[in-house]
Amino acid sequence: MNNASQHHWDHVYETKAEDEVSWYQANPQHANELMKLFNLPSGAAIIDVGGGDSHFVDAMLAAGYSNITVLDISAAAINRAKARLGEKADQVTWIVSDVTGFNPTKQYDLWHDRAAFHFLTTEEQITQYVSIAGQAVKQAGYLLLGTFSENGPTKCSGLEIKQYSEPAMTARFSADFERIKCIYEDHVTPANKVQHFIFCGFRRK
Repeated sequence: MNNASQHHWDHVYETKAEDEVSWYQANPQHANELMKLFNLPSGAAIIDVGGGDSHFVDAMLAAGYSNITVLDISAAAINRAKARLGEKADQVTWIVSDVTGFNPTKQYDLWHDRAAFHFLTTEEQITQYVSIAGQAVKQAGYLLLGTFSENGPTKCSGLEIKQYSEPAMTARFSADFERIKCIYEDHVTPANKVQHFIFCGFRRK
């Protein structure tokens, strides 16, 4: 695990309240819209990559999904999500890991990632992520990925990020996935700033 990255994110989650981080979103609108295209059964295996303490897991539990995994590099983030969920946290599998060092022991019907992938800025990191996602998603399973668009920020939480366009994101995953649909979202942060995101849904070939 990348100890510097782990320390950075633990510090963020230990020093900032939930609604003080720019990515805070009480209702994951992008997921709700694109999930309708996938029509997954309630027992579908879902992993939220870089989930931190996001409310995606809350939305999935509320929708009746029962096989959910949350992966994040920060134990502090996961502990905060567990505390928020209370007894419901026992229904979720929690994994503390850097995604580029993640060794999946099962395959998933849906790999969801809102704003973790764009923190990978080297070719080695990006290639590793794409390879792991390809291994982890079942044949005919889905990948739902959100990053800053080409009109979005160039940094987040003090770190450099990599912006994506629809063609660029599609090309990155073209070996194992076919694109279904991309949407753009103007995310308004708690500080009332607008961040431009792109979300793309893919199907595993």
